[in-house]
Amino acid sequence: MRKAMTTRLTGAVVSAMALVGVTSLPSAVAEPSAAEAAHRPSGPLVIGHRGASGYRPEHTLASYELAARMGADYIEPDLVPTRDGVLVARHENEIGGTTDVASRPEFAARKTTKTIDGQRLTGWFTEDFTLAELKTLRAKERIPQHRPRNTLYDGRYEVPTFQEVIDLARRLSRELRRDIGIYPETKHPTYFRKAGLALEPRLVEALNRNGLNRPGAKVFVQSFEVSNLKELRRHLRVPLVQLIDESGAPADFVDAGDRRTYDDLVTPAGLAEIAKYAKGVGPSKSRVIPRDDRGFLKQPTTLVRDAHARGLVVHPWTFRNENAFLPADFRGSTNPADYGRAFAEYELFLKQGVDGVFSDNPDTAVAARAERA
Repeated sequence: MRKAMTTRLTGAVVSAMALVGVTSLPSAVAEPSAAEAAHRPSGPLVIGHRGASGYRPEHTLASYELAARMGADYIEPDLVPTRDGVLVARHENEIGGTTDVASRPEFAARKTTKTIDGQRLTGWFTEDFTLAELKTLRAKERIPQHRPRNTLYDGRYEVPTFQEVIDLARRLSRELRRDIGIYPETKHPTYFRKAGLALEPRLVEALNRNGLNRPGAKVFVQSFEVSNLKELRRHLRVPLVQLIDESGAPADFVDAGDRRTYDDLVTPAGLAEIAKYAKGVGPSKSRVIPRDDRGFLKQPTTLVRDAHARGLVVHPWTFRNENAFLPADFRGSTNPADYGRAFAEYELFLKQGVDGVFSDNPDTAVAARAERA
């Protein structure tokens, strides 16, 4: 389950998007020239949500690379483990909807039913595959009904490891001459801890190994759960972000019998508690500007102001261009896959003073930010 850029887009960005075949480069970013410094973020951050997932199947190196080339400040890998303990980037550990595993007869027997965070799911799960087995699979578009053009890329890309995402960000930072950040999310940490595949030690080790566990590193770490962020605070020197869902409660609260919900976390007292272990909150957009039963926007809440009063940044999710995901106010047609008036939505949220946006269409977010600046 969120920070920003320039006053105008230049031909340099377009030219950069055409480059291919660049070899890996060291981690240090070259000192920028005065011209390049002008292209540093000057407003809310743009976080490439699962990469540029509006244009390529999510959580693929192609999606992450496109997001960076479109101007995203951060790329966001959701992390789940393999059976042999390697962190890979998938939206969920159930991979039937994001890979071609269902068409692979050699893995038919791996199909099973599990209960994850109280939800019963049937499919194929990363923790039942070794990394070598996962690498034989190919990614596909998760929501083809809304993004039919993305199906063009089905079958072309592997499931990437977290290390591969870090390596990509490092290479692109050198090539684009600006620091591309990473914004990993720990998925279902209580579930994986009970399964003997705790995410946190693997995440800390990866950041340490890559020299990214330090003040000033362009890294945020996020989670929908609370206890694992409090644990990570003891080991990480990068900022943590508490994700806030639109309803329900953190899975670790439910598991521990804690009756608090996400509603409690966004109260002034809840935000004060979050500020003790995190530097920001990543709320569902509806927590900033709710919608009514017909999908039309209501009056903004005080969440942004309340969070800022407690020293927290606010990175809401998820901004998408398709009508299916836009408020009814900004839908351009009855076709859910058509683009609506996404710029109007960005403008409204930027007026609320958010510090960053998670976007499936980073180029749209960058342009909206530039117009606002």
